[in-house]
Amino acid sequence: MTVRFGVHLPLIDFGGGPWTAARLSDYVREAAALGFDYVCANDHLLFRRAWLDGPTSLAAVLDASADMTIATTVALPVIRGPVHTATMLAALHALSGGRLIAGVGPGSSAADFAAAGIPFAERWKRFDEAVRVLRVLLGHDASPFRGRFYSTDGVDGPIIGSSPPPPLWISSWGSPAGIRRVAELGDGWLASAYNTSPQAFRDGVTRLEASGRPATFPTAVATTWLHVTDRADAADHVIDDLLAPTLGRPADVLRAAGLPIGSPEQCAERIDAYIRAGAERILLWPIGDEIRQLTAFRTEVVPLLTA
Repeated sequence: MTVRFGVHLPLIDFGGGPWTAARLSDYVREAAALGFDYVCANDHLLFRRAWLDGPTSLAAVLDASADMTIATTVALPVIRGPVHTATMLAALHALSGGRLIAGVGPGSSAADFAAAGIPFAERWKRFDEAVRVLRVLLGHDASPFRGRFYSTDGVDGPIIGSSPPPPLWISSWGSPAGIRRVAELGDGWLASAYNTSPQAFRDGVTRLEASGRPATFPTAVATTWLHVTDRADAADHVIDDLLAPTLGRPADVLRAAGLPIGSPEQCAERIDAYIRAGAERILLWPIGDEIRQLTAFRTEVVPLLTA
């Protein structure tokens, strides 16, 4: 199979210098020149490290992204509100010339919910309703929606001016309930590389097919943290001192996740495992010296892939 690669915008401050629009644009232009097909941005209000707002940053690099597909990985309609999220996604889709994948998820950060004044325990019920509102407002569903938390009453839809609307992809770590939600409400599935494994991803694909979704139903593995280095101590530093405290995960758990952090051979082996599991798109998030990392992936890792 052919796998397509994309890049996350470097929204977390790992010590790479001040954020500027020029820095982000240079990163995206280099990614395009290296043949990456997607550029995406995650969404949080608060994080353990300084975090650059994802949707705003994605809008800032639209010109630099040329003909790359842009994606939210993922936007948070419960935190931001479904109408606000719909207008933001509609703007990104229109301003990019129809190049958006609208990835959405419930959010996993209790701090985000506290900041927004929304009970964390309500996230799943609210998310199911928010997605149904998005499907109406973005032009996927014609019938109005009225739920306990949200409705489309009083909102003229669809609010998007272009046709067709952006595909609406649902994030899930791969649980049976999550995959059922993807199959019911989504046009694609976004998995997370540090919250799954190749086998768990394969199981999710199997569940989607069992639900009646065709084998061509699109999928992607996102937040695939990347650092290519021949130095074992440098790889340990990335996991122990940067990634583990940033994500709030034990370093041993992140090592067991099989992220492409290490030598070119190790990175290729771990990417191959996802390709063999059926991953069609892999979205990389380079840690430190981002452009050099993207170059190393293309020149040192990709030639070693065998899947």
